[in-house]
Amino acid sequence: MTISLPQATAASPLRRRKTKRHWLANAPGHVALTLLSIICMFPVYWMLVTSLRPANETFETTLWPTSASLDNYIYALNAIPIWQMLLNTLVVSSVVTVIQLVVGLLAAYGFVRWQFRFSKLVYALVALTWLVPLQVVMIPNYLLVVRLGLLDSVVALILPHFASAFCIMLLAQSMRAFPREVLEAARMDGARSLRVLWDVVTPNLRGIIASLAILIFISTWNEYFWPLLLSRTPSNSLIQIGIQMFMTTEGTQWGPLMAASTMASLPILVFYVVLQRQVIQSFMKSGIR
Repeated sequence: MTISLPQATAASPLRRRKTKRHWLANAPGHVALTLLSIICMFPVYWMLVTSLRPANETFETTLWPTSASLDNYIYALNAIPIWQMLLNTLVVSSVVTVIQLVVGLLAAYGFVRWQFRFSKLVYALVALTWLVPLQVVMIPNYLLVVRLGLLDSVVALILPHFASAFCIMLLAQSMRAFPREVLEAARMDGARSLRVLWDVVTPNLRGIIASLAILIFISTWNEYFWPLLLSRTPSNSLIQIGIQMFMTTEGTQWGPLMAASTMASLPILVFYVVLQRQVIQSFMKSGIR
């Protein structure tokens, strides 16, 4: 007791000095990250503030409106069916996410499990489709939708997104790193391919599947050009098209536009806050910023 007490007493100032030096060494990094965070969040803050400004104060430069009101939100809700558009966007984003994950899992498992003739060529062709921008195949997809009689429908917004080359490649690479001994043990127990996929492989890829789900959901939520080409009525449109309706040849209604943008951003912001760690990991795993 007589030895440990002086040692503990002497160690406390030393620990405090080390902590202080560590904090001082990291202070520039913390300051830089704080400034970058403020710069990144300021447009979101300005969008919110502008949505609360009356029409005669839209272009004021004060950090907070002198007479804040919800008139822009009421006008936006009455001008376009925002709730229906948000529901359509949520349905399309959720269905596309589920379909692409299921197709990606099946295709990736097929490429990894079976080495058929020209399998490498087929995989290379699938990878090449990732390099083709959506605008290149937009007109052929549009003609297909018209011939199917699905123009101006929610189904047409989902149809071209049934498969994702990026999803297939990322899942295939993850499955190639999966221990083959486990797969062989499952097959020796009499499990068929689908059961091996759903009961053995998929549960061990939960991290990468969650990361892909987040990326696909956010990408589909922000989709603009394809809904713009197909949509004819506001009730069958997505929220991004609804926001664009406040930009006309007569001028831009900045207050209602910012109000609609705020309501469109809230689900994604809540989604990010709830799954912040998983969102960051998804971008790190995918290599996309």
